[in-house]
Amino acid sequence: MKLPVLATALALILAGPAAAQDRLLNVSYDIARELFEALNPVFAAQYQADTGRTLTIDMSHGGSSRQARAILEGLPADVVTFNQETDIDVLADSGLLPEDWRDAFPNGASPYYSLPAFLVREGNPKGIEDWDDLAREDVAPVFPNPKTSGNGRYTYLAAYAYALAQNGGDQTAAQDFVRSIFDNVPVFDTGGRASTQTFAERGIGDVLVTFEAETGQIAAEYAAQGLERVTPSLSLFAAFPVAVVAENAEDNGTTEVATAYLEWLYTTDAQRMLAERYYRVTDETVAAEFADAQAPVELVTVDDVFGGWDAVSQDHLADGGILDQVFVNR
Repeated sequence: MKLPVLATALALILAGPAAAQDRLLNVSYDIARELFEALNPVFAAQYQADTGRTLTIDMSHGGSSRQARAILEGLPADVVTFNQETDIDVLADSGLLPEDWRDAFPNGASPYYSLPAFLVREGNPKGIEDWDDLAREDVAPVFPNPKTSGNGRYTYLAAYAYALAQNGGDQTAAQDFVRSIFDNVPVFDTGGRASTQTFAERGIGDVLVTFEAETGQIAAEYAAQGLERVTPSLSLFAAFPVAVVAENAEDNGTTEVATAYLEWLYTTDAQRMLAERYYRVTDETVAAEFADAQAPVELVTVDDVFGGWDAVSQDHLADGGILDQVFVNR
């Protein structure tokens, strides 16, 4: 009777101690699934090689504003990789991370960036080239609800910035222009993933407006449809900010690995993987390698056009603000 016990004990001794394990929760924006499905295993392998510890990276995806609210309600994120700075500011305002979170990593804590761009149907039958075309009565644009999605919010602000540039800074004209685009949208989904499905799987709309990086990935995913990428003449610089959710990471004992994970996004290997997936990157050498694959565009910033994110939050996004006024009855 003792032999099986002895054999089991001997097997455990020969096998050696179990590998130490770490776990990390990255709460991210809605359309980042494929991106982090590619990135995470590479970092986890490097982490194990460097530390001897295995790492499991759990993901949560959704509209970035909804994700921020979920964290405030108790979702135990160790890190956030969002597409909207204001959603991290909300977490900072609650005390979950420092107010100066932008100083924790280079480039304002944004290791890569993009811009709102278009994806049209094969042959571009409606001749869609710029934001003006989205306001035409015969064009149905598809993009997510700017009240629930950072993706949709950037689309709103980019269209508004274009209208200001075209109309000499006339705010009323810009609001009328954006309202005309909103009136053409057949359905407002809560996040970018759902809008992609509406356009590519349900066949609704003439043009999908999403981040430039996503237009490349979606065109590849639905290659049989012959979807075509279009970059408008002017668009809005879209930072993709990252942060360690300090309070949660401290409670979870993950501060060190969470910081290493976000620092890794700035490495040459990670930057090249990002550029291969149509993101614009901050590493100058990698950016130069992929320059020919990126269409020229005039990029403006929230600071330049709107006076910064605080002003956007107060003037546009607050209850009763400009967004509510142009989004009426939607």
